Amino acid sequence: MGRNPVIVRIRGKEFRIRSDEDEESLQRVANYLEDVMTQVEERTRTVDSLSVAMLTALNLARELVEVRDGAAPGGVDRGRLRGVIELAESALEGVPAEA
Repeated sequence: MGRNPVIVRIRGKEFRIRSDEDEESLQRVANYLEDVMTQVEERTRTVDSLSVAMLTALNLARELVEVRDGAAPGGVDRGRLRGVIELAESALEGVPAEA
């Protein structure tokens, strides 16, 4: 299966993501990331984009460590977890898509 480009919008910016995941899954991951960033922004009252992104990354990394250590309650949706990781990797490698 090829790596299909999908455009997702995070914090008002479009990112072209290349992934084997289907578009719906990637959109769900992007929406989850957007939700977490909004929660971080509201809790910390931080408006600086880089600070919000770093605090969000720390929160998601904490969740990932808990999942890997088996500390997270309930089952793990490995596909969703892999999607979050791929989205983060792809966004770090990519350049915002042209409008």
